[in-house]
Amino acid sequence: MNREITDKNLYLLLPSKVSLFVQLYIKEHGGSIIDAIRQFYHSNTYKALEKEHTKLWHYGSVALYEEFMDKK
Repeated sequence: MNREITDKNLYLLLPSKVSLFVQLYIKEHGGSIIDAIRQFYHSNTYKALEKEHTKLWHYGSVALYEEFMDKK
């Protein structure tokens, strides 16, 4: 079984990363789940997260949140 993360299978990890980010975002800023998801999906942080070579998929939810806030 190949367990290497590549651009072809990285999408499998993203829903849980987004979910945890959204929970943090709402806790800090309020608002709806849908609005938080939209903001994240349209961010440069998410665009970088989608690319395996950036290694952002290694980040936990707090680090992703901080990355998002730094680039906002």
